[in-house]
Amino acid sequence: MIGRATAGLEVSITGLGCKVPERVMTNDELSQFVDTSDEWIRERTGIRERRIASQEEALSDLALPAARAALAQAGVEGAEIDLIIVATVTPDMAFPSTAAIVADALGATDAAAYDLSAGCTGFMYALAQGYGMLAGGLARRALVIGGDVLSRLFDWTDRSTLVLFGDGAGAVVLEAVPQQGFIGFELGADGAGGESLWLPGSGSRIFDEADRHIKMNGREVFKFATRILVQSAEDVLAKCELTIDDVDLYIPHQANVRIIDHATRKLGVPSDRVVINVDRYGNTSSGSIPLALADALADDRLRPGMVVLMTGMGAGLTWGSAIMRWTMDGAAA
Repeated sequence: MIGRATAGLEVSITGLGCKVPERVMTNDELSQFVDTSDEWIRERTGIRERRIASQEEALSDLALPAARAALAQAGVEGAEIDLIIVATVTPDMAFPSTAAIVADALGATDAAAYDLSAGCTGFMYALAQGYGMLAGGLARRALVIGGDVLSRLFDWTDRSTLVLFGDGAGAVVLEAVPQQGFIGFELGADGAGGESLWLPGSGSRIFDEADRHIKMNGREVFKFATRILVQSAEDVLAKCELTIDDVDLYIPHQANVRIIDHATRKLGVPSDRVVINVDRYGNTSSGSIPLALADALADDRLRPGMVVLMTGMGAGLTWGSAIMRWTMDGAAA
């Protein structure tokens, strides 16, 4: 599914906030659980540390501070939000939704609130849905949250997954703006690749001896990621009648530095236009892109008027890209 933003109501990000757990886990610490080393992990993934939630922290404990920070930056009260979407594969519980829990805590008593599951692509899907609801007149202000507590799903004896993931969340406020914000989106899914990255035993399907740990075919996911990050970006650029030369900042999903480097080379993006923070956070799933946006703002690499290309991919297998002209001034909280 691919589309260019239609003329009329302009929608953009007016507030951004993030939250990661205090606990930092280094590569050396992981070597206590599996046969690995700092050198081995860095060479293959670019990751040197990640944040791990405490036993007392659920997703809403990360989502709420991120949401409050985004609302404060936008100058919006919780009661003024009429749509909340939480993109995650690790909600507090199956129901009520984490979005409903967040809505109650923020005083968004009249907001529609639901969780969205699209793996690591969830934030991109949620951005597109939030944009569509505002552009279609079904909402005035949306709060879009992407985040996961993937450490709850670790098999602490499986090196192939343990070294990759971390915990974190980010939130954005979407509102109508006078100038152009979002320009276009491209979303897709290939369910035939579902078993390359999945969590058997986590739903109504019965599996024999399911352990509810992340399962991944690393080789297949790598092949998919290196292809789809490039294809999705090229498709949305073409639809929006833009080229990579028009892009001021490229923010890919932070899964693995080798995947990011491959996409950057194929697309022809200069390295100084690429945001990479996977070294500090690992793969935070739906929290990945908002955390990278926050870092770009903090480093003064993201300023009003810049064209931003964001692309995610993940379990499903899913993918999604968005192009926007950045309209917000100031660093994320």
